[in-house]
Amino acid sequence: MALTTWVAGLTIASGAPELRAGDPHLGVGAKPMPGAEMLLDGTRAILDAKWTYWEGPRLAAALPIKWQIVPDPVDAGAVVSSYDPAAAGGKYGAADIVTKQGYRDFRLHVEFLVMQPGGNSGVYLQNRYEIQVLDGDRTKHGMGAVINETESPYQAYHGVGKWNAYDVVFRAARFQEGQRVEKARLTMYFNGQKVHRNQEISQVWGGPNSGIDGGNNGGKGITDTPGGLKLQAEGHDVRYRNIWIKAINLTDPDTDF
Repeated sequence: MALTTWVAGLTIASGAPELRAGDPHLGVGAKPMPGAEMLLDGTRAILDAKWTYWEGPRLAAALPIKWQIVPDPVDAGAVVSSYDPAAAGGKYGAADIVTKQGYRDFRLHVEFLVMQPGGNSGVYLQNRYEIQVLDGDRTKHGMGAVINETESPYQAYHGVGKWNAYDVVFRAARFQEGQRVEKARLTMYFNGQKVHRNQEISQVWGGPNSGIDGGNNGGKGITDTPGGLKLQAEGHDVRYRNIWIKAINLTDPDTDF
């Protein structure tokens, strides 16, 4: 099925994107898809223009964003480090950054590199649903897991000091008369391997310090509000680069690609 296109602010409904062998838009170093928005390119200008601190209950940081632009440890260029002094000691929510723009359905690409063993961060879809970034953990709380919903696809992880890529098609929860009638779902490739297919996501985990709706009915009170892409600060040096997103509209509950 063809990818939904984005023209003059309008989405044209279709199915999930089609994946072909050797797809240049998949895996480490993937090029942005036509019409995609670059969210993080290693420049201070993009970081400040498109991101801010998440104003959750544990926020302890103040603008400007204290995440640093640092040299890429593997390739040429600059990248962004998740280390923020306000989150030292693992205080997630104290200095997490989130895009100023909110999203519903989308195709997402994120590249990350864990600098030290045990490095911890996280990628939050709609500032609700966490895809874990945690070196050394192979459980449902571990690397590449839809946190507490799936097992960790740890076999796809490249390891400390190497770049990794998450490629995701995400479909937001659907509502009728204010009630959720379809759960959010996603399909994800991890370093080019399909690791989650049409995975439903039940709730927000981690409580109110974790993300939108985390404090609603124990994380089960999901609301129909778009949310930004969030990156978690937990006092660790996890590097990010080449993050891009394309807004789509998946009319059917199918994210496979």
